[in-house]
Amino acid sequence: MDALTAPRATRLEGVSIHPSAIVAPGAELGAGVSIGPYCTVGPDVVIGEGARLVSHVVVDGHTHIGPGVVLFPFCTVGLPPQDLKYNGEPTRCEIGARTQVREHCTIHRGTVTGAGVTRVGADCLLMAVAHVAHDCSLGNNVIVANNAVMGGHVSIGDHAVIGGAAAIHQFVRIGRAAMIGGVSGVEADVIPFGSVIGNRARLAGLNVIGLKRRGFDKTQIMRLRSAFRTLFRHEDVFTARLAETRARFGADPLVAEILAFIDAPSHRGLIRAKIVGHPEADAG
Repeated sequence: MDALTAPRATRLEGVSIHPSAIVAPGAELGAGVSIGPYCTVGPDVVIGEGARLVSHVVVDGHTHIGPGVVLFPFCTVGLPPQDLKYNGEPTRCEIGARTQVREHCTIHRGTVTGAGVTRVGADCLLMAVAHVAHDCSLGNNVIVANNAVMGGHVSIGDHAVIGGAAAIHQFVRIGRAAMIGGVSGVEADVIPFGSVIGNRARLAGLNVIGLKRRGFDKTQIMRLRSAFRTLFRHEDVFTARLAETRARFGADPLVAEILAFIDAPSHRGLIRAKIVGHPEADAG
C-alpha cells in the first residue's frame, strides 16, 4: 500500500496517531501530539502537548516527554539502562520542553542505585547516534553532537556543548557553558566555562566563544581569564593557587561559580591545565 492509498492517521482530541503506530492503553497524550508511522509508546508514558514522534520511535517506561519535543526516526527514550544490577524497578526518564532528539539516539531511564531518573532539560539538541546513559542529568540548552556518548551518572550544566564522538566517563561533571572538543575522552570534571580537548582530554582554556554567545561582556570575560590564569597557569601547588584565586577574584560571580564547582563533591576529580615542565598531573 503506497502513501497515496494508505489510510489517514487516527485523530482523537487533536492527537494524530498513524495507523501503524502502537500506543499502549494508559499512555497520556497531550493536545496536538503527533505520533508517526511505526512508533511504539508504552503504558506509563506521558507526552506533552504539541510533541511529535516522527517515525519508528520507541518510548517506554515511566517517561515524561515535554511539550514541543521532537523525536526523530529510530531514537529510543526511556528503555531499561545498560546496568546488570537493574531489576526492572519503575525508574524514570524526563525530556524537557522543545528538545530535539535526532536519529538513532538512545536515552535510558535511571536506576535505584543512582538518582532514579535520567533528565534532559529544555531546548536541548541531541544529534544523531548520541547516547545518554542511566541517571545522567543534562541542563537546558545543551548541545550534544553526533556520536557523543556518556556513561551513567554524568551531569552536564546549562548551555554546555559536547563535540562529536566525545566520550564522557561515568560520574563526570561538566560545568555550565563548557565546551568539550570532538573525539575527546573526558575522564574527570570540567569547570564551568572551560574548554577541553584531546585523548585524554586536557583543559585548553576558557570557552570564550560560548561566553560571548551567552551575552557576557568584555570586562567579565577578561576578569574570568585573569582568574583562570591564576588558578591553572601558575606553577604553585594547586591548593595554593586555589586560595589565591579565591582571595583575589572570589567576589566575582562567574569566578565564584567555578570555585563552588571545584568545592563540590566529585567522584572523578578535576581536569586541570597542563603546565609545561611542571610535574603536577592534569587531573586529581
